[in-house]
Amino acid sequence: MPPDLTFERALRQRGCLTVAGVDEAGRGAWAGPVVAAVVVLPDLPDLPYVDSKTVPAVRRERLAAHVRATAAAWAVDEATVAEVDEMGPLRATHLAVHRAIAQLGVAPDAYVTDYLRLRFATLPQPEVVAPARADGLSLSVAAASLLAKTHRDARMRAAAVDWPTYGFERHMGYGVPAHRAALRRAGPCPWHRRSVRPVAEIAAASGAPRPDAKEGTA
Repeated sequence: MPPDLTFERALRQRGCLTVAGVDEAGRGAWAGPVVAAVVVLPDLPDLPYVDSKTVPAVRRERLAAHVRATAAAWAVDEATVAEVDEMGPLRATHLAVHRAIAQLGVAPDAYVTDYLRLRFATLPQPEVVAPARADGLSLSVAAASLLAKTHRDARMRAAAVDWPTYGFERHMGYGVPAHRAALRRAGPCPWHRRSVRPVAEIAAASGAPRPDAKEGTA
């Protein structure tokens, strides 16, 4: 079954007037930022089935534009490579999500996330429903996944212009064999996460000097 609004409608029936879907992209990558998106959809969204992981890139971009045009509210933000290295990918993901929420312009009463158990400093705490693989269940989460992935892909394509050796535009910083081979040849660049064991091991073995950063917030 395609994702729908079952979770969102159940939360509204419990008195949550504004329900947001949350998802991230890049948490398990070897390079680049962690990106989070938050989306509030209208009650009757004009949104086809979306799967950010399987649809072709051109269609993903069109769908992301449609989400931005039709969502009641949306926001995207990120945690940098340095922040991922400092605090780890899970805490960096939470940081990126809260940054996106701060930009949303509305204060949701509840969130549906892809197994991400959010915590808030404010009281009362918004309700959080966090089923596994929520991007295949919740239309709001699927929409957020689409925005997070397209935003991060654009960031990785931009990084590939400055560091073409690594093929970021093809694998988006994930640990595929071609990426590992490029790392072994050239050593890591500023967009690589030194806290990731394969990157750290290759950096130590290569002894390659770290190139100067061309973007201040990799």
